[in-house]
Amino acid sequence: MDCYTANWNPLGDSAFYRKYELYSMDWDLKEELRDCLVAAAPYGGPIALLRNPWRKEKPASARPVLEIYSASGMPLASLLWKSGPVVSLGWSAEEELLCVQEDGVVLVYGLHGDFRRHFSMGNEVLQNRVLDARIFHTEFGSGVAILTGAHRFTLSANVGDLKLRRMPEVPGLQSAPSCWTTVCQDRVAHILLAVGPDLYLLDHAACSAVTPPGLAPGVSSFLQMAVSFTYRHLALFTDTGYIWMGTASLKEKLCEFNCNIRAPPKQMVWCSRPRSKERAVVVAWERRLMVVGDAPESIQFVLDEDSYLVPELDGVRVFSRSTHEFLHEVPVASEEIFKIASMAPGALLLEAQKEYEKESQKADEYLREIQELGQLPQAVQQCIEAAGHEHWPDMQKSLLRAASFGKCFLDRFPPDSFVRMCQDLRVLNAIRDYHIGIPLTYSQYKQLTIQVLLDRLVLRRLYPLAIQICEYLRLPEVQGVSRILAHWACYKVQQKDVSDEDVARAINQKLGDTPGVSYSDIAARAYGCGRTELAIKLLEYEPRSGEQVPLLLKMKRSKLALSKAIESGDTDLVFTVLLHLKNELNRGDFFMTLRNQPMALSLYRQRIEGRVAALQTAADAFYKAKNEFAAKATEDQMRLLRLQRRLEDELGGQFLDLSLHDTVTTLILSGQNKRAEQLARDFRIPDKRLWWLKLTALADLEDWEELEKFSKSKKSPIGYLPFVEICMKQHNKYEAKKYASRVGPEQKVKALLLVGDVAQAADVAIEHRNETEMSLVLSHCTGATDGATADKIQRARAQAQKK
Repeated sequence: MDCYTANWNPLGDSAFYRKYELYSMDWDLKEELRDCLVAAAPYGGPIALLRNPWRKEKPASARPVLEIYSASGMPLASLLWKSGPVVSLGWSAEEELLCVQEDGVVLVYGLHGDFRRHFSMGNEVLQNRVLDARIFHTEFGSGVAILTGAHRFTLSANVGDLKLRRMPEVPGLQSAPSCWTTVCQDRVAHILLAVGPDLYLLDHAACSAVTPPGLAPGVSSFLQMAVSFTYRHLALFTDTGYIWMGTASLKEKLCEFNCNIRAPPKQMVWCSRPRSKERAVVVAWERRLMVVGDAPESIQFVLDEDSYLVPELDGVRVFSRSTHEFLHEVPVASEEIFKIASMAPGALLLEAQKEYEKESQKADEYLREIQELGQLPQAVQQCIEAAGHEHWPDMQKSLLRAASFGKCFLDRFPPDSFVRMCQDLRVLNAIRDYHIGIPLTYSQYKQLTIQVLLDRLVLRRLYPLAIQICEYLRLPEVQGVSRILAHWACYKVQQKDVSDEDVARAINQKLGDTPGVSYSDIAARAYGCGRTELAIKLLEYEPRSGEQVPLLLKMKRSKLALSKAIESGDTDLVFTVLLHLKNELNRGDFFMTLRNQPMALSLYRQRIEGRVAALQTAADAFYKAKNEFAAKATEDQMRLLRLQRRLEDELGGQFLDLSLHDTVTTLILSGQNKRAEQLARDFRIPDKRLWWLKLTALADLEDWEELEKFSKSKKSPIGYLPFVEICMKQHNKYEAKKYASRVGPEQKVKALLLVGDVAQAADVAIEHRNETEMSLVLSHCTGATDGATADKIQRARAQAQKK
């Protein structure tokens, strides 16, 4: 145990800090970390590197390469950067990489280098350019804060729901602040900046000067500032070498430390453990790492290489070209068990178990001592808790064996905590593997939750491991295996180098009838990727017609959607498709489609019958009510008029809702002319309107024979010019010419021009001696073909003027 605490470093009398290696990094970096823009995601997240060729002190001509690695140094993505100069990189809470460009455009990339989207931080940022940027996290999501060349701040607290806030101007600010950061107070993001010896807090409405309580005198500038992981505490590094630590509200001072170094640090981050009273700050210079807190001494480490700090919930990750380490406060349970000469119940139980394995009687002595003090349950719990905070599996096993040994001597110790810890550690050890590269601690894992961890494994396309974890933890299929298989299928449809048949077959073989998996969702993803045929093949496996039909309609496969709706036997679904078809197709194509689907045609006719009956009932009620009111007119004329007007308004609205004219047209299209005429008479549709409806309906059907009979049935109340217009609209010039001969003299010229007979139209206009008609004919004459006709009209006009 003495050897085990060799890397423990005391900070004051009440806390120890240790730094251990997570991974030996085998990444092949072509650049030093100091020459790159670096961003590392919290919770054991990935690392992004972008060589910075835009630095003034060391410009480069070659295009930079954006590289993304796991925390263990395994390459995830690499792409040539072809966009504008980048000022800052950062990871969102969803592990999306945000790249803030100098022009204020933020490009968003996925974990594997796939471009997701982009957004702009506003025209002001575009005009003044970006000097500096911060990506921060709040309870609402991930935010971006921008410092422009005009020394103004703009921020958005949630990039998922972009709402830009232009922060107030700082009075007298003529140059960039020496340091700045974002702080969150009362669920609102603020900007804290330092200008010389002064601090300013910017909110959405005002700029306020603030003063840290108890700050040592003589400060002329703040060189660095850091907010804790939970945004509750703030650290300030001054040009006098003092580090002030207090609450983020700047209302309370925790402590102050003189590090005797006045050079500005490269990084400064907080290192604290949840629910711990100890607070410490880690400060990094070129070759030195210092841990300071509420103690007169500090802990110092020598850095052999250029390193980068990543603040975490319960510590700090430190990575360089060769190693990736974790620095944190030793948890209380581990400290009580492993510190030198500890007599804590957990320490005695661990010794008892070791002696038991040696078959030594000392095991009984240690065990009796714990039992006499009545601390055996506490000892077991200490060992279980300490096992969770250990990184190495051998030490985890040793502590869990001790806990299991102690449980044997307890009658009523609940096994839940022991079993749960064994499960959690098995999951943690699996994801900490070098090839996975997610070095979560037990505290981070509990804060993150198993569902988010599974999402992150899916994001890394580690589907087998995610499924194994779900099966091991016995998660409900809808939350576990089914959800992961659905993600796998959505990824599979994006593989465009595989044929549609192979992809559809592979997905069906893997998913089968797995509960909770929707083939329609997978088909929608395929359609979104431009693979319509694959989407249709996947929909064949969808058992629910109600899920098939909407997507088929979206893909403009309406006829196939109609077939699927009819197969389902769901009349509401069939009517939905029919309504869509009616809006999508012209009337002729719509009824031709219905003729090929007898069931749909029958349902549509039933719907028309229902609408006609509803209209007839409404009409009967209307006229009956009107007659009743007329009989009582002598009693109270004014009351009658008011009631009649209200009734007509109500019934008029009903007629509008039932689309009376549309119903008449539909009856005509379906060959029920007599019923259409009867309905028109009942509702007093004017003859002119009825002729228009019938004319349009027969032309849409292209039933020219029936149209001819209709035109000769009786004298047209609308004339015959509309017949010519409708026929030409349907591109039937032959029929149009027949009706043009029947058009009356006042519209003859227009009819002849519609059918293209310019010469005859000229003769008629000259015969009528109508200046307007001759001008109309001239406007239709072309120089190449109608020159003689134009000359003829001009001579006629000249003769008319002489007379």
